[in-house]
Amino acid sequence: MSTHLTPSPGRRLRELLARKQILMAPGAFDALSAKLIERAGFEAMYMTGGGTVTALAGLPDIGLLSVTEMALNARYIANAVHTPVFADADTGYGNALNVMRTVREYEQAGLAGLHMEDQVSPKRCGHVAGKECILLEEMAGKIRAAVAARSDPDFVIIARTDARAPLGFDEAVKRGRAYAAAGADVIFPEALQTREEFADYARAVRVPLLANMAEFGKTPYLSASEFEDLGYAIVIYATSGLRVALRAMEAFYAELKARGTQTGWLDRMFTRAELYELIGYSRYTEFEREFVGDATDPLA
Repeated sequence: MSTHLTPSPGRRLRELLARKQILMAPGAFDALSAKLIERAGFEAMYMTGGGTVTALAGLPDIGLLSVTEMALNARYIANAVHTPVFADADTGYGNALNVMRTVREYEQAGLAGLHMEDQVSPKRCGHVAGKECILLEEMAGKIRAAVAARSDPDFVIIARTDARAPLGFDEAVKRGRAYAAAGADVIFPEALQTREEFADYARAVRVPLLANMAEFGKTPYLSASEFEDLGYAIVIYATSGLRVALRAMEAFYAELKARGTQTGWLDRMFTRAELYELIGYSRYTEFEREFVGDATDPLA
């Protein structure tokens, strides 16, 4: 009998990070967006914190959701795909003891890893004004707590520093080095402002690095290959898909209200068959046929 075990999500993410090429990870905000990311061929994805709070609760990204709400959305996303998912954990939802619970909740949800940031709580979106950072020593303690709390040693701990805006580039470098020394697997310098800063950071902090290619923020638009050339291991596109979806829905609802019919948009919609294929409806029809004794083809 085979004793082969399926690698954990964290192990699979680490294997991807071990390659030379950069890992592109679009942001999923729900299970359907996650399925579309996987279908497009991406090898990893990111559960966006800002996208989750916006899509789930219609609220701004200022720390208004709890760890329970975030972990539940993470569970839906991780269970919907085979691709490893890592997620935003804001500030860890409290002090180092709260961080330990957060790691356990996220790991039990089926995630491959998480990132947490060194902002004062309540946090702010990484690309807005008014951010404040906790002491370096406090964040290092949170990272040590996160490392101690994980049951799978492959669960990836990503430390984000927001120090660039309030404390300067040199402090962001200092913190990146300190957080790596505390046990973080990946360092995430948020909201660097020029290509040169990204290059300088990679030269100064010699560990796997994550870049956030945020739209309409502080960071210039760089391609994945440019980030790879600069020495980055991961690039996330946190709310890109959500922004595109919102613009399309806005246009659709405006036309529906004006014309009283959706027919002008039929060629831009998923058909019933396409939607059912995306969510794996046929599997449940087969289960019903096998375990209940009868089933009707939903497309009949």
